[in-house]
Amino acid sequence: MIQGVLRDLSNGRVSVRKAGKILEGLPSLNLEFANIDCARLSRCGFPEVVYCEGKTIAQIRRIAREMLAHEGFLLLTRLSEPAYKSLKKTFPFLRYNKLGRAAYYSKKQVRPRTKKSVLVVTAGTSDIPVAEEARATLEIMGNKVSTLYDVGVAGIHRLLNKAEELHKASVVIVIAGMEGALASVVGGLVSKPVIAVPTSCGYGANFKGIAPLLTMLNSCAPGVAVVNIDNGFGAAYIANLINSP
Repeated sequence: MIQGVLRDLSNGRVSVRKAGKILEGLPSLNLEFANIDCARLSRCGFPEVVYCEGKTIAQIRRIAREMLAHEGFLLLTRLSEPAYKSLKKTFPFLRYNKLGRAAYYSKKQVRPRTKKSVLVVTAGTSDIPVAEEARATLEIMGNKVSTLYDVGVAGIHRLLNKAEELHKASVVIVIAGMEGALASVVGGLVSKPVIAVPTSCGYGANFKGIAPLLTMLNSCAPGVAVVNIDNGFGAAYIANLINSP
């Protein structure tokens, strides 16, 4: 971002006063209740993402306004539908993935940065909200994404019938609750990185995702990495880094 502002200043596209206003507070912007990391794009290759659970609508609105002013980009995760509808009044251009509870906007048109693709796979239909968080994140990051839902080990033929799709992907994100066995199965079928996401879907002994988390961590299939419970965003971020040109 800093380099872009200096380039615009050098080319006469912005005035000294406007450039100073844009850069004011960098590398961070303190809003008292939040400290926005304005230099994350230049440092890490992607702007800061806003996790919305626990924040008031007023706080999210203020953070969003500053993020858009500095980055021209916004990704809000774990955003409830009522909160989205309230924010939509201020930011009418904001798009929303209802299942994934993710809202996003980019001033620049998002185009695929590479021909490499990510396949998001779920064991069951109940895992789809986590998968949709991953899909929304991947798309706003400029990745080609395809999905394969409800192909868990209870009916393994459903997965095996889609073997071609598994092998086409450059990275596979596997999302599963219950006992979480699907990640090991996929890891044993493909030669690509597998990012496993345990979900909190399941009966009592699932322990709100602890059981599949332990299963995935103990996978005997090489090439399987694991993120935290229900963390579709985290899996997508890693997949994006793997596929970065």
